[in-house]
Amino acid sequence: MLVKTTEFITSATRPSHYPPGEMPEVAFAGRSNVGKSSLINVLLNRKNLVRTSSTPGRTQLINFFGVNGAFMLVDLPGYGFAKVPLAVKKQWGPMMETYLSSRENLRVVVLILDIRRVPTAEDRQMLEWLRAYSVPPLLVVTKCDKVSKNERARQAALIARTLEVEKEELHFFSALSKEGKDAIWVAIERLLSAPETA
Repeated sequence: MLVKTTEFITSATRPSHYPPGEMPEVAFAGRSNVGKSSLINVLLNRKNLVRTSSTPGRTQLINFFGVNGAFMLVDLPGYGFAKVPLAVKKQWGPMMETYLSSRENLRVVVLILDIRRVPTAEDRQMLEWLRAYSVPPLLVVTKCDKVSKNERARQAALIARTLEVEKEELHFFSALSKEGKDAIWVAIERLLSAPETA
């Protein structure tokens, strides 16, 4: 995809704050520090559209970005072991589940996993939510430049087994080499243009 324009639209915590649901949406989800911001920035050819941070849990709102005036990119809060107040952490689950269950123009959720980590209970929970709400998941495995080819194969098998998916469903990505960028866009475009299901 040729990204010509990107613009920040709004941040939200509840449906009344969401922008009008006139355009299809692709949302990005993953545990804290999984490389979500880096993935989004590479896909959009922007260095700092989404702030990257070495401190997990910086994204605490649902952030909406317009892309090419054609669809919305939605950055969901990272989940997991972030050093954030417990009260904030407790809001994340309901906030994300509300978005996933109620957003009719949501076409795909990019679920991001770290090649070096075993998927957590929260990763499995997110995948279960997506299946329950009939939202197609796109599984992207990040930080692939940080492991050897043999280690990648081992970890990919472990990730697929843990999530109970086929290895072929995993898309591999490196923010450093840009590996996987084009294939991820192809998959996103296919899901964005898929006909709506009732």
